[in-house]
Amino acid sequence: MTDIDTHTFDVEPSDANQRLDAFLAARLVQFSRTTIRRGIQAGQVLVDQKRAKPAFKLRGTEHIEVSIEPTEKQGPEPEFVQLDILFEDEHFAVINKPTGMVVHPAKGHWAGTLTSALAFHFKNLSTMGGPQRPGIVHRLDRDTSGVILIAKNDQAHAALAKQFADREVEKEYFALCRGKFDLDRDWVREPIGVHPYQREKMAIRANHETSKSAETFIEVKDRYDKYVAFRAFPKTGRTHQIRVHLAHVGCPVLCDPLYAGHKKITAADFSSKASASQDDVLLDRLALHARRIKIKHPATGEVVEFTADIPEELINVTKHFSA
Repeated sequence: MTDIDTHTFDVEPSDANQRLDAFLAARLVQFSRTTIRRGIQAGQVLVDQKRAKPAFKLRGTEHIEVSIEPTEKQGPEPEFVQLDILFEDEHFAVINKPTGMVVHPAKGHWAGTLTSALAFHFKNLSTMGGPQRPGIVHRLDRDTSGVILIAKNDQAHAALAKQFADREVEKEYFALCRGKFDLDRDWVREPIGVHPYQREKMAIRANHETSKSAETFIEVKDRYDKYVAFRAFPKTGRTHQIRVHLAHVGCPVLCDPLYAGHKKITAADFSSKASASQDDVLLDRLALHARRIKIKHPATGEVVEFTADIPEELINVTKHFSA
């Protein structure tokens, strides 16, 4: 018999005008949107004790009860994958995630995920994220490297999640971007929602049912001829937030196929001289790294900070910027 996954939500006024399926998809990350829609249509979701349609517009006052029957592959299979563990105690761990590693299982990515590696390395992990996301407190895109927190029990998970929800977590990212930026620092306050034509992308969108407020403080670390190195401090945690905001100010992150239009940079990008070495690939990964995170320890309340060194390949490519 399949276990039923039950949840309840009290909709806040700030969530008014969202579609029911979009609201749940943002909170039940262990399920695909298709599974959520099917659950709504099957009567597994009640809004104020009544059935509703996936496109039902929320008013911001509803009580939602969810009893979805999982239909997807459940739980990560333990798999030995080398992890760079920056910190570990009985309550949580801090991992330096490599670029290209998917955080949790999804269609097309069942093996080699962070959760598979966690299931192998750690005896205890929190269950609050659902069976497909044991221990996962927050997100990092597949191609973003750097610091990610892992909860070992539900108490630690709840304490850490509350800090994220209350925007008490200080996060710093390092980004290499193409473009020019005249200011030394700036606040980017632009709402982000689903792209109108490309589902895999996000976009700056105001007054749309999928849009949410988003804030990123950016500071120039180094300037080059046609490139800029930024420190980025996201104050909210929207999907692709830093990538969308930097592209919005005219400085898309290097090797970002979604927002910069290229997957790699070669020697030819820095020199017009004919050479057999022009096709040498200098960087073929997203130039975005979660460098630092500051939190309150989930058990003691002590302020703690963790840093993941900027990867060598990002440092090395800057040597060609002024050449």
